[in-house]
Amino acid sequence: MILYLVRHGESLFNAEGRIQGQSDVELSPLGLRQAAAIAEHLGRFPLEAVFCSPLRRAVQTGQPVADAAKAVLRLDDRLQEINAGIFQGLLWAEIEARFPDHAAPWLAQQPDFRIPNGESRRELMQRGRSAFEAIRETGLAQVAVVAHGGILSAALKALLQIPAELNPFSLYNASISKVIWEKRIKLMTLNGMEHLRAAGLDREDRTGNL
Repeated sequence: MILYLVRHGESLFNAEGRIQGQSDVELSPLGLRQAAAIAEHLGRFPLEAVFCSPLRRAVQTGQPVADAAKAVLRLDDRLQEINAGIFQGLLWAEIEARFPDHAAPWLAQQPDFRIPNGESRRELMQRGRSAFEAIRETGLAQVAVVAHGGILSAALKALLQIPAELNPFSLYNASISKVIWEKRIKLMTLNGMEHLRAAGLDREDRTGNL
């Protein structure tokens, strides 16, 4: 199976630097243009399905891909971003000012720290692995997975057996990463941006926030 992992285009919260988590935020005008560039690129491949987070920013990215590839869009709640609990909707400076005791363990990347009213990094890894294993079980040859930076990174960590304490991936908005999953899973490319450069949309101020 070949999987093209797509982080959604820039959202309104991404543009403002806010933590969004599972807030249902729309794409920004730039994000909509990025989604069109992704669709133009992935529409060239024989995708059999597009698995997608149900959050609006992901659907606004994934539906054009499905339309371009003439594939089915399949929503999966397990592909939602991390539940960022009390952090959602806030700027990081606001989080540090209002919740310093919770900001510190998050910044320290403690895998079992659960954001109040939210999730931990380890829980996110488990959810991401479950979603990807279900995709693998479909037996399809080529698919796209359109979701969020946190959940895609967490799923890759789980499948590649990277310790929960380590966080080596940061996926940019509208990036495409390629995975081949046969007997073993192989990460072939990470944060591909060529489709954005071709559309004149590649920017240096790429966001990796949740």
